[in-house]
Amino acid sequence: MSNLRIATFNLLHGQPLAADGSPLPYPAGAGDPLHEAVAALDADVLAIQEVDRFQERSGLTDQTAVAAKAMGAADWRFAAALHGRPAPVAGWLRDPSVPQLRVYGPEEVGSAVDQPSYGTALLTRLPVRHWQARRFAPAPFGLPLRVAGRRGLTPVPDEPRAALAAVLEGPNGPFTVVATHLSFVPGWNMAQLAGIRRWIADLPRPYLVLGDFNLVGAVPRTVLGGASALDRSARSRRQLRELRAARRALGAAGEPRRRRAREPRPRLQGWHDLARTPTYPSHRPAVQFDHVLAVGVPHTAVGSVSAPRVGVSDHRPLVVEVDL
Repeated sequence: MSNLRIATFNLLHGQPLAADGSPLPYPAGAGDPLHEAVAALDADVLAIQEVDRFQERSGLTDQTAVAAKAMGAADWRFAAALHGRPAPVAGWLRDPSVPQLRVYGPEEVGSAVDQPSYGTALLTRLPVRHWQARRFAPAPFGLPLRVAGRRGLTPVPDEPRAALAAVLEGPNGPFTVVATHLSFVPGWNMAQLAGIRRWIADLPRPYLVLGDFNLVGAVPRTVLGGASALDRSARSRRQLRELRAARRALGAAGEPRRRRAREPRPRLQGWHDLARTPTYPSHRPAVQFDHVLAVGVPHTAVGSVSAPRVGVSDHRPLVVEVDL
């Protein structure tokens, strides 16, 4: 068994915050606060959300590259859910010349400044067997939300989301990690989470799903458990159809009829939270939007859990030590 540090962190584009949660100006080295925060986590696997790449608001920093250097990541991917610039009312002024989903890796570091983009990243110190990415369309409507630096509620349109999956080579064999940031629109985010479970169905277990889900309590693990049950139920129905077809063929050949098979009932089990602690808002945590969920990882494999205060973002990072 080997102890790994698994973390997820919504960066709020690396925004420095004061002790009371109010935004502070970026320093001359715009990536320095983010570098310091990520280095302090000492994570082996890190999922980050609300990540900027070459945005003016965050000093034209490639924030995934900054985080990778801070943690000593051997490999990483940044999935740009959208290309464009943030706008106060419209949410984003998008660049229509860039594909809807584009994935960047270490080979792009040091290249000329590309189109500004925004999305989700997954970084790891472990060897990677396989990467895959997907994009989720935004909900057709937004919601009034609290926005850092603004009073009251601000109407916010939904935005495209991205998910990254990596099959990692652990000390005892491969396992799958997913990084994502789900919609804040109720119901829409649950459908996205269920879609992720189906999307990784052919990848090796154990599974770890990390990120800001914009969901609280037992909802995330219930959604993932329900998606797993539907997958099992579909497989069971297919197997039963094949079995019944074979029995009908035997019956036609004169074999005695046997008792009809009964379809097994799906069971909502397996998925569980590796950490239950509030992560938002960072200056006074009250709710947990950020999660590390797993299946195939026993409860006894989970070690320390923490949500440390760092100098950036309105979310606290969530860090879990796991024996894998």
